[in-house]
Amino acid sequence: MAADPLNTAIDAGTPLVVLSPHLDDAVLSCGGLMSHAAGRTHVRVVTFFTEAGAPPYTLSGRRYLRQAGQPDAERLYRDRRAEDREVLERLGVDWRHLGLSDCLFRRKHGASGGRTRWVPRLLPEPWYVYPTYRLHVSTGRISRHDTDTLGHVRASLEQLASPPQTLLLAPSGVGGHVDHVLVRTAAELSGRPVVYYSDFPYNQQHRPDLDFVQRNALVEVEWSRQLATKVELVRGYRSQADALFPGGVIPVVPEVYLLADGDRASHSPVRGAR
Repeated sequence: MAADPLNTAIDAGTPLVVLSPHLDDAVLSCGGLMSHAAGRTHVRVVTFFTEAGAPPYTLSGRRYLRQAGQPDAERLYRDRRAEDREVLERLGVDWRHLGLSDCLFRRKHGASGGRTRWVPRLLPEPWYVYPTYRLHVSTGRISRHDTDTLGHVRASLEQLASPPQTLLLAPSGVGGHVDHVLVRTAAELSGRPVVYYSDFPYNQQHRPDLDFVQRNALVEVEWSRQLATKVELVRGYRSQADALFPGGVIPVVPEVYLLADGDRASHSPVRGAR
């Protein structure tokens, strides 16, 4: 593999499709790479979980809304979609929102859509696929109630990976957020060549999933171009930036990508994995 395989692909005009679980993940993890690629090749960001839902919300859902300073989840996600469009259009890349519900607001079959009368207001948790953040969302375990969601993500990915020479960038799931793991799982099951990005800022506190890294024989490649541009793009996600980066300081650190490579001698092993 070339010493700088990502830059080689960009210079060759290979189309890039960045698979983003949420309305900021692509820029947070790949903003520098996309800033360099925009104008050199076709770049599209596809975001999967772009919707919320009507109340009642779980305790974890309400805590997230308080953190974002917006008690209405549907309004918050309208704002987040608008932020994403603004940032990506300023960057000069295409975007697509697929309209799946964020895991904090994803209800089990029969308790979704407009049928909120069936969801108890005092204790709605049993009706949610992932009722708590700590015990469910952040464990990286896909619920048995989420099989349909994984199916939707996989079906969407099959369409997005055309033409065959498209380079897919998918989250590696650092930090174990279940929506990131869902997208990673769909990419892994696709059988297509995938470059996995290290999920920022989760990777500042968490280590890679060693089982995932080993079964795909992945090695690290760092990307350090256009990082200052990336910081300004991240600030465009106004509803999220303060919560993600208390004090307003966004770390300027290289982006990390994980590629399958049989020649480990010319690349870095995955640091911090265990």
